[in-house]
Amino acid sequence: MDEQDLIYDWNEIDYEIERNGSNHPHELWFDDETLRDGLQSPSARNPTIEQKIELIDFMETLGIQKADLGLPGAGPFHVGHIDAMLTHMGENDYALRPGCAVRTVVSDIEPLVDLQAKHERQIQASAFLGTSPIRQYAEDWTMEKIISTAEKAVSFAIDNDIPVMFVTEDTTRSKPEEIKAVYTRALELGADRICVCDTCGHVTPNGVHKLLSFIQDEVIPDAGVKRRDIEVNWHGHQDRGLGVANNLAAYEAGADVIHGTALGVGERAGNAPLDQTLVNLSLMGVISNDLTALNDYVRKAHEYVEVALPRNYPVFGEDAFETGTGVHASAVVKAMKKGDQWLADRVYSGVPAADYGLQQVIRIGHMSGRSNIIWWLQQNGYVATDELVSNLFEVAKGQRRMMTDEEVHAAISEFPQS
Repeated sequence: MDEQDLIYDWNEIDYEIERNGSNHPHELWFDDETLRDGLQSPSARNPTIEQKIELIDFMETLGIQKADLGLPGAGPFHVGHIDAMLTHMGENDYALRPGCAVRTVVSDIEPLVDLQAKHERQIQASAFLGTSPIRQYAEDWTMEKIISTAEKAVSFAIDNDIPVMFVTEDTTRSKPEEIKAVYTRALELGADRICVCDTCGHVTPNGVHKLLSFIQDEVIPDAGVKRRDIEVNWHGHQDRGLGVANNLAAYEAGADVIHGTALGVGERAGNAPLDQTLVNLSLMGVISNDLTALNDYVRKAHEYVEVALPRNYPVFGEDAFETGTGVHASAVVKAMKKGDQWLADRVYSGVPAADYGLQQVIRIGHMSGRSNIIWWLQQNGYVATDELVSNLFEVAKGQRRMMTDEEVHAAISEFPQS
């Protein structure tokens, strides 16, 4: 039996994704914003420098191409952390490309001049500036002021050989003609990377397609530059719960770099979860990164940043690959008894646990069948006698939730052995 014959895949893409490699500066890349935008979460703890370096190690291991190391304009403490991470990356010859977020003011960019000279490597300046009408109204900005502000910052960076990614905040609520005007000026001044942002988590996948098509079909060509010379970044948020869906839409629409954070940590409802994005693009066959360390990365981010990791969080939550329901568990157990890990990972799961360094787990609870109990006993070194199985079955039926392993061991110890 061919394994692929066991699953009919309605997800197969039967429409054209126009991604001609000659029109892009590189293959699909990812930018990890955990240590900058992620730390703007009201609940986030700023990790120690040792912890940040450990998270950087995971980014390199996972094959993530870019990382935002922080906001130097926030002060000397933050510059010190950025400096230490750059030192670590240099000493270990990491391929991970560093960047820093900066306001479009010269004082934010100046620290990068010194850091580039010290570490002898380019550091992307992600220069952000709001463009939506609502932001302009709240700030009393005019388009003339916005473009003038952008000109001063971008010119300073380019004159000092700092690569610029020009970021329009709230792009997804900005007017087409104003997006075009500010991006065009940034490109004219030498920025070779732009970032389209769903800063307030407003857009839908349809909106992503329309906006990125506008950027690529009208803005870039009309600015007199070739598409392949401009790196288009997509940066999304979770306010409507569409972060991952929008990231996938951005890939389909032609983005070169997808942004995200571990566990979706970030302001308000958070950023688009990078871990879930990687999982989905891997399952779609778009990327071939070895993601077996992704679970460890997510758990370290959970520990160091103190972002929540719900039990039912996709793939990496404690419940993601656990089942105690009789029918479901029975199917998984039968697959395990066949010695077929591929089958066991998919018979009741849309995500193969082993691809992410995880495994299927059979639990015992009020909805369990005898097969759950027999399997659990065998896996934990017990003889599954009829009497013991019947006793645990009755104990489990009296529970209001799944039993922990410790509770099952305790129930066994209380059962009189003949």
